[in-house]
Amino acid sequence: MTQHHPTGAATPRRAFIADMARLAAAGVVSGWTPIGQIAAHAQGAGATPPGFPSGIALYRQAFQNWSGEIAVANVWTAAPATPADVVAIVNWARVSGYRVRPRGHMHNWSPLTLEPGGAAQQVVLLDMTKSLTKVGVDGASRPARVTAQTGVSMESLLATLEAHGLGVTACPAPGDITLGGALAIGAHGTAIPAAREAPLAGRTYGSLSNLVLSLTAVVFDAGTQQYVLRTFTRSDPEIGAFLVHIGRALIVEVTLEAGANQRLRCQSFVDIPASELFAAGGSRGRTVASFLDQSGRIEAIWFPFTHCPWLKVWTVQPVKPPFSRAVSKPFNYPFSDSISQPLSDLVKRIITRGECHLTPLFGQTQMSIVSTGLALTLSCDLWGWSRNLLQYIRPSTLRVTANGYAVITRRADVQRAISEFVQFYQNRVDVYRGRGEYPMNGPVEIRVTGLDQPADAGNGAAVPLLSPLRPRADRPDWDVAIYFDILTMPGTRGANRFYREIEQWMLSNYAGSYATVRPEWSKGWAYTDAAAWQDAGVIDAAIPALFSEGQAPAGRWDAARTILNKYDPQRIFSSPLLDRLLR
Repeated sequence: MTQHHPTGAATPRRAFIADMARLAAAGVVSGWTPIGQIAAHAQGAGATPPGFPSGIALYRQAFQNWSGEIAVANVWTAAPATPADVVAIVNWARVSGYRVRPRGHMHNWSPLTLEPGGAAQQVVLLDMTKSLTKVGVDGASRPARVTAQTGVSMESLLATLEAHGLGVTACPAPGDITLGGALAIGAHGTAIPAAREAPLAGRTYGSLSNLVLSLTAVVFDAGTQQYVLRTFTRSDPEIGAFLVHIGRALIVEVTLEAGANQRLRCQSFVDIPASELFAAGGSRGRTVASFLDQSGRIEAIWFPFTHCPWLKVWTVQPVKPPFSRAVSKPFNYPFSDSISQPLSDLVKRIITRGECHLTPLFGQTQMSIVSTGLALTLSCDLWGWSRNLLQYIRPSTLRVTANGYAVITRRADVQRAISEFVQFYQNRVDVYRGRGEYPMNGPVEIRVTGLDQPADAGNGAAVPLLSPLRPRADRPDWDVAIYFDILTMPGTRGANRFYREIEQWMLSNYAGSYATVRPEWSKGWAYTDAAAWQDAGVIDAAIPALFSEGQAPAGRWDAARTILNKYDPQRIFSSPLLDRLLR
C-alpha cells in the first residue's frame, strides 16, 4: 500500500485502496492496515517537510479509521517521545504552514482528523501511542488519582487501575482507543444509579471527561508568540472547552480521579421480545426501565429483522452468584470477535453483489451467532472485576459505520423516549422494505448514562462545555442520557438517506419541555441524502443551538469556540470538518 508507484498509477491505486478499505471495513478482507511505514529518507517517501525538528522519528504511514471509510495511503506521521517533542513539532508547524493532528488507534468514524477521500498535504499526524503512554497512580489521595499521558490505550489504563484496586463506573466497550481520543469526544459507557445504589467517591455516571481533575495542553502563548505546555485545573473556567474538545486542541497529559474497584455481574438475555423491552412508558414487564431500576446498567443490541434483542445487564455484585462464571480478563464474547464464513459470505453478497434482499437473513444470522455463542461459551452470566466485564469489543469484530445521538431527558421518561424511537425506526424500516430497499443491515444499540455533573469532580469544577452529556442549566430534572446508535455496513445503498430521516425526526421529536438531543461526536451526524457531516443547517445552526439552549452566556457554544480559538489562533489543531463546525 505504501510503496512507490510510477507516474500514471495514482488512479488505479486510489480505486484499489477504496475497494480494500470497503471490504476490510465489512470484515471480508484484512489487507488494508495502517502498519506499513516508509522512513522519511527512503525512496518513495517524498520530499521531507523542510526544517522538521531533528531527532524526532518521521515517516510516511497509512491512515484508516474504524469503518475504513477514511483511508489515506501516505501521511507524514511523527512519533514524539516526550511532551517537549510535541511542542517542538507544533512550533515548527506554526512557522511552516502545517497542521498537526494527534493520532491514536483510529477507532473513530467522523472525519475529525482527516477528510474521507481527501489528501493529507500540509498535515503531520502525531502517533501518540508509541511513547506518550506513561501512567502513575496516587492511591494515597482521597479520592485516588491517576496521571496518564494521552497515548495510553483504555485497555492498558484500566488494567493499571485494576492492579491498584481502582476502577471506573462505565467506559467504552473497545480497549483499542487512546485516553486522549476518548476524552476528545466525551467517550462514555452505560450506567445510571440503580434504585438503591449509593454513588462511590471518585466516580461519575457521565463521560470519562467528567473524571478529569487537571490537564496539560499545548497552547499558544501571546507573550512569547510560541506554543507552550500549560496545565489547567478543573476549577479553571477555561478548562471547560478542553475537557471535550472534538479534536480542536492537543492534550498531552491528564490527571483523573478514580474510585474503589467493584465486582460486577453481567447477564445476557436473548428471550425478551422487543415489544416488551421497548414498550411504551409506564408499561409493566421486562422493560428497559425495570432493568435500570434493578441494576442501573444496560445495553440493548437489536439486530434488524429479529424478534428479541441481545440485552446485557450489569449489576454491582460483591459476591459471586452461584451460577455465574468468574472471569479475570476482558473480551469474553469470542463469538463476536471474528467473522464466521456464513457471515462473510452474506457480507460479500449484500455489499459487493448488491443482493440486498438477503438483509433479513443477515440480521437473523448475526443474532443466531450471538445466541449460540453465549450458550457454547457459557457467557450468559459472567462475574468479575469491572473492566473485565465492561470491555468486550476487539478490533477483529465486524466493521460497520454508525450514527449516534444522545437524548437528554428525565429518568422517568426513559422508557417513553426509547419506545418512541423504536416505533419510528421500525416504521421507516417497514416502509423501505416495502419498496424493496434495505439501508440498515446492522443493529440498533441503546445505552443509558448519567450526565456530566461537575460536582462529581469536586466543588467548583467546571462543566465540559462541548460534552453531549452536559446538563441543561435550566432543566435540572433532565438527569439521564439515552444513546441511540444505528449501525450498517459501509457502502450500503440508501443508508445516508435513512440516517437523515432519523436525524431530522430526532431533532423535532426530542425537543421543547420533554427532552433535547445532541450528536455523538465520534459517530455520524449532519446527514444529507448523500453523506454524513455535510448538512450546513445542522452544522451551522442546529448543533450550536443544542449546546447553547438553557445555558448562561459563559457556557454556550460560542464561549467554547472562543476559548479554543484563543489558545490556537493559527488553527494548527483543526481539520476541514472542524473549520466548518468551530470556525
